[in-house]
Amino acid sequence: MAAIHLEQWPLASTTLPRMSRRVAAGVLLVSLELLAGCATFRTLNAGKPDTPLVYSGTRLDWYAMHGGCCPLDRFGAEPPRYPAVDLPASVLLDTLFLPFTLAAELGVALNVSGGL
Repeated sequence: MAAIHLEQWPLASTTLPRMSRRVAAGVLLVSLELLAGCATFRTLNAGKPDTPLVYSGTRLDWYAMHGGCCPLDRFGAEPPRYPAVDLPASVLLDTLFLPFTLAAELGVALNVSGGL
């Protein structure tokens, strides 16, 4: 069996720089997200009655981007400083939390407990 050296691997020279650029872009996106705040966590932690739960972070970002007048009254939370930057992460998190927020909206008890 012949040994394959790294320099003979056809993707070695092209994939590695692209991968490091992707990692750098991912780190930058996460850093911007942390600086901007997360509308999903803000709205789900607000604890204000009669506020929307399903896609709440996405809705708060959209509301703020379109000049909504009173997000604190409507969502129980202030929007992030840069809602357009926060929007993709809020869509992702709201989608991940969708089963739980739907259950909460419908009043279904999931009997889930946290902790270790």
